[in-house]
Amino acid sequence: MTYTTPTSFPSSGLYLNTPKKKPLPSKIEEVRAAGWLDLMLASSPPRKRQSKDFLPHDVQADDLDLRYRNWMVNYPSALGSFEAITELARGKKLALFLDYDGTLSPIVDNPANAVMSDEMRAAVRHVASLFPTAIISGRSRDKVFDFVKLTELYYAGSHGMDIMGPIRKSESNGHHVECVRSTDSEGKEVNLFQPASEFLPMIAEVFENLSESIKDIEGARMEDNKFCVSVHYRNVAPHDYETVHQRVTAVLKDYPCLRLTHGRKVLEVRPVIDWNKGKAVEFLLESLGLSESDDVLPIYVGDDKTDEDAFKVLKANNHGFGILVSSVPKDSDAFYSLRDPSEVMEFLRTLAAWKEGSS
Repeated sequence: MTYTTPTSFPSSGLYLNTPKKKPLPSKIEEVRAAGWLDLMLASSPPRKRQSKDFLPHDVQADDLDLRYRNWMVNYPSALGSFEAITELARGKKLALFLDYDGTLSPIVDNPANAVMSDEMRAAVRHVASLFPTAIISGRSRDKVFDFVKLTELYYAGSHGMDIMGPIRKSESNGHHVECVRSTDSEGKEVNLFQPASEFLPMIAEVFENLSESIKDIEGARMEDNKFCVSVHYRNVAPHDYETVHQRVTAVLKDYPCLRLTHGRKVLEVRPVIDWNKGKAVEFLLESLGLSESDDVLPIYVGDDKTDEDAFKVLKANNHGFGILVSSVPKDSDAFYSLRDPSEVMEFLRTLAAWKEGSS
């Protein structure tokens, strides 16, 4: 079955109006493909420059460390700046938003093995007992919950397209028309928000088609994240990156209602709607009754390109800040940085200790 662009969209205002374009000249297509290949190569581990191959390993490490320290002038450590953060947070209600992969768990070759440690789980449980806390991930919501196994949190999967959040006491039917009442694993009533639900049959079909298309590419791995499809190429040889991209775009030509985005060693297929992790943060703040308050400080911790949408929302509104998790220098709309999940865990523990000590 082939899908075509709908002639009209629901009145929710979420859908991007993207009429089907005429085929582009081949040269432009080549430039576009080259741009995607550059993105895919850029997300690969950096190779040592040939001119430095003769240098001792510790000299190369010192060079990277120097560049990282210089980068931290613009993105100071959230741990080293913790006193400044607590001054900003004093007298305010904190709301904490966390990515999962690369933030609460390490990046691993097989996405199914991205397990959260017991120590990290305890740290997340602790902060969630003190602040409203949500995990916003590109994974499906059910999959993230299976990893985290904490009922104290709110969960948003598929880059925020599948949110299970609180029901405000002042509302009767949810503040978004797309919200439906549901119950969580403990039987508690919650709001379920799935703005892309009508795309589910299409997403399922694309998953099957892509799985068939890339099955002969060594190292390529498919992941069904319910409202989006992920094509992981972390274990693909760089000379096959272009083939991965070509196969994916060939399938998507029949699905103009879907778009291709790029994350950390992953190509992701999503519905063409105006929704992302930044929108999910705004939705959850509203659901928690915190969106209209001046005494609220939202903090978002994430490592991926998709987390930039959340960083931008907090930065644009001058309302909270983002913390980028990265061991290498990169441009970001975050304000602070942490090097890796171990530093994230230390930050969460320090935040909880500060809250308990100041109560």
